[in-house]
Amino acid sequence: MGMPVSVRIIDSVADERLFQKVYDYFKYVDDTYSTYKKTSEISQINDGLPKERWSGEMKDVLEMCEQTKTQTNGYFDIEHDGKLDPSGLVKGWAIQNAADIIAQEGSRNYYIDAGGDIQACGRNRKGEAWRIGIRNPFNRDEIIKTVAVSNKGVATSGTAVRGQHIYNPHKPNEPIPNIVSLTVIGPDIYNADRFATAAFAMGSAGIDFIETLPGCEAYLVNSEGLATLTSGFERYVV
Repeated sequence: MGMPVSVRIIDSVADERLFQKVYDYFKYVDDTYSTYKKTSEISQINDGLPKERWSGEMKDVLEMCEQTKTQTNGYFDIEHDGKLDPSGLVKGWAIQNAADIIAQEGSRNYYIDAGGDIQACGRNRKGEAWRIGIRNPFNRDEIIKTVAVSNKGVATSGTAVRGQHIYNPHKPNEPIPNIVSLTVIGPDIYNADRFATAAFAMGSAGIDFIETLPGCEAYLVNSEGLATLTSGFERYVV
């Protein structure tokens, strides 16, 4: 997936087989949805694979992308220059599915971190909610906020690691102004990740969009280093 993936499982039922099962799933996702692999299904679709030959799962994922586009007033759009790139949704969706694999094996206390997007379930080894640091987008070695979450997803969209890689579909040739980082806490990583991507594309208005979403809170850092929080974000801060 072009990013580090780490899995931590507290429950004693976990074994090497389960970890391998999770990593095998992420490899499958990468092999299917990576736009950088010519053999992936999404690359074949972009090369003209007829729709009747698309897998059922791919059709479902693209339908979820279309639903997200509608829910975000077009700020989440996977079509770029006539090509499809669903990675803005697939990342969170895959993390959520991997978490479900762990849960189905009987574990209740674990987290998955894929490139900084996290699904945290149950409790840590101390019996406390998982603590997650939000990095300073101007100094990646510094943590500016720490949140405690259980059975939540935490996703950050920003420019600190990959530069300006998110664009506003309504103004595709203009950089997104006045925002460098947006962290979303959601009911799960699927929703936190897709809405973080869309909200970042909205610029400074993204924080207001997250405020309207039930079960979601956000922390925005603008280009001057000033933070804006949704009304319920502080209850997660430690």
